[in-house]
Amino acid sequence: MATKYIFVTGGVTSSLGKGTIAASLAKLLQARGLKVTIQKFDPYINIDPGTLNPYEHGECYVTEDGAEADLDLGHYERFLGVYTSKASNVTTGKVYQTVINKERAGDYRGKTVQVIPHITDEIKRRMLLLGKGNKYDIVITEIGGTVGDIESLPFIEAVRQMQWRLPDEDCAVIHLTLVPYLAAAKELKTKPTQHSVRQLQQEGVNPDVIVCRTEKPLPLDLRKKVALFCNVRPYAVIEAIDQKSIYEVPLNLQRQNLDGIVLDLLKLENTVEPDLDAWKCFIDRIHNPAKQVDVALVGKYVELQDAYKSILEAFIHAGAANNTRVRVHTIQSERIHKDNVKELLAGMKGILVAPGFGSRGADGKIFASQYAREQKIPFLGICLGMQMAILDFARNVAGIPGADSAEIVPQTEYPVIDQMEQEKQKAGMEDAMRLGAYASKILRGSLAYKVYGKQVVHERHRHRYELNNAYLPALEKAGLKVSGKNPKTGFAEIIELPGHPFFIGVQFHPEMKSTPEKPAPLFTSFIAAALAYQEQQVERKL
Repeated sequence: MATKYIFVTGGVTSSLGKGTIAASLAKLLQARGLKVTIQKFDPYINIDPGTLNPYEHGECYVTEDGAEADLDLGHYERFLGVYTSKASNVTTGKVYQTVINKERAGDYRGKTVQVIPHITDEIKRRMLLLGKGNKYDIVITEIGGTVGDIESLPFIEAVRQMQWRLPDEDCAVIHLTLVPYLAAAKELKTKPTQHSVRQLQQEGVNPDVIVCRTEKPLPLDLRKKVALFCNVRPYAVIEAIDQKSIYEVPLNLQRQNLDGIVLDLLKLENTVEPDLDAWKCFIDRIHNPAKQVDVALVGKYVELQDAYKSILEAFIHAGAANNTRVRVHTIQSERIHKDNVKELLAGMKGILVAPGFGSRGADGKIFASQYAREQKIPFLGICLGMQMAILDFARNVAGIPGADSAEIVPQTEYPVIDQMEQEKQKAGMEDAMRLGAYASKILRGSLAYKVYGKQVVHERHRHRYELNNAYLPALEKAGLKVSGKNPKTGFAEIIELPGHPFFIGVQFHPEMKSTPEKPAPLFTSFIAAALAYQEQQVERKL
């Protein structure tokens, strides 16, 4: 069977949830036994989001093979439980870079290089890449941005050409749009959807399904109206009403038979009913937990929820695994100083110090780590969070008061956190980073071994600086334990404090491999420790 292709476009406004719709549809098709993958095409000119400020574009997601990618790839992996790759996220920057490099190499044999056909041909080549070899039954491609944006035009044109090139049964287009509710008029308005679809049709693309994002139920007469004016069947107008959790979206789409509609469009005979029992159990645990616990997320980008998207989702997964609602209190690390740290972290049963880059808010992370260490509050430090915990320990326990990070103070006399010599030789920001999955060999009998239950784990990295092994003897003598190391380089991957109920820092990003059905072990154990700490406090009061 030839690979089938589904394209998901959006109109009216950004942030409607194309990624969630694409991931939800993929989940339904996967639950029917089909092999499905998703890719994201972003119209911005950056090569990838690696250099973007999180306030600009949310978190930068990292794939197993080391690609810095759009945060939607995190949704894809969480919903499908299937790894994405470098081929799964394409930007305008990547497309133009490839075309220009080929032009410089003379590959076009002196022809004038143009948007059509050369740019669109490169876009189509990448659209078809994951489908080569029939590894997947269906490849879903999300087109970033909105129809009508100047930067999106080449991608929409490529979709038009794909519709023209592929047999009808091998290609389907789903268009997500907005049906706003006007409170003053007390009615839903379909005109934005009509204009959005008309714009898409003017660019030569005819949607097969229209998904209407709405905050109110979409009556049948309005669905018929959308169908009439947008040239689709009434049953192909799908209501995407706001849900309490994004994990409920697949169930809402299933109730409206979106997966069945798509199978009919693609002429795929599949009578297998989607098996979503485990998914439904997960949702039930989210909404009906037996317990509740408060934890702090200390970071520098807390004003934007998407900046820590994977961490927040990992808390949901870990909470469900512990039958607990995790109430996350985001605390801006810039606000924390030694005189208010107790006040800001009062009542927290666990403290997570988040990753990040640069000096802003670093001192606050150190104070938060120190408070968790001294007050015996469960602590999890991720990437820079681990490094700041090491600086606290070096300064306040190991007797190295000038201990610092070369990232924060490049000329520091005591670079406890530094780039290793072999890394300093690499050129360019990306080359100097450790990206993607690396192995960590865990010490038997350690807290990390208890968490993972095995000696070697592979977790994803995104950083330039490491614990400087020259300071390791002094730190270990003072009581710090390096319980996980990279078996090839000897770099510290995991640190912990024996004698503390739960104090662990990791150089990697465990949140990026957490899914509803396979929550990250570190997050699950961290929440369990926070619950134990909470129970101890209750017992003391009694």
